[in-house]
Amino acid sequence: MYPNLQKPNRSQRCPRRRGGALLEFALVAPLVFLLLFGLIIGSLGVYRYLQVAALAREASRWAAVHGAHYCQEHGQPAITAQDIFQRAIVPQAVGLDVGQLSCTVVWNASNSPYQVVVQNDQVVTVANTVTVTVRYRWIPEAFLGGITLTSTSVSPIYY
Repeated sequence: MYPNLQKPNRSQRCPRRRGGALLEFALVAPLVFLLLFGLIIGSLGVYRYLQVAALAREASRWAAVHGAHYCQEHGQPAITAQDIFQRAIVPQAVGLDVGQLSCTVVWNASNSPYQVVVQNDQVVTVANTVTVTVRYRWIPEAFLGGITLTSTSVSPIYY
């Protein structure tokens, strides 16, 4: 029908691209791996922070139920910050480096459930609280420096 038109051969239809895919992979792969490792390390950091927050809550709760009345009933000395660290935080610190953990415990007045205060010639009982701050020095798995993760929990003393 069209005598002058010839069907082009394969080499004229699609030029050869030797190594094109390899070059594209070499350009894109480092970026993909960097993003992937960043996502993994970032999620590990979030997980570590959630662990620190849970440790602070658990230590605060433990200190609240092991107040002065508990110690008197069980014939034990008053609890200290070291007791809270050893009995409430260390057993729950699964996967964390205990050497990087620290704990600060502050009772607002004492470790008894309440205190009696006189205000305007009236006797008022005020609930005591315990504040526990847990710090964890996290060194990311990629050794990009260190980050201190901190969480604080406040609980009323009720035992």
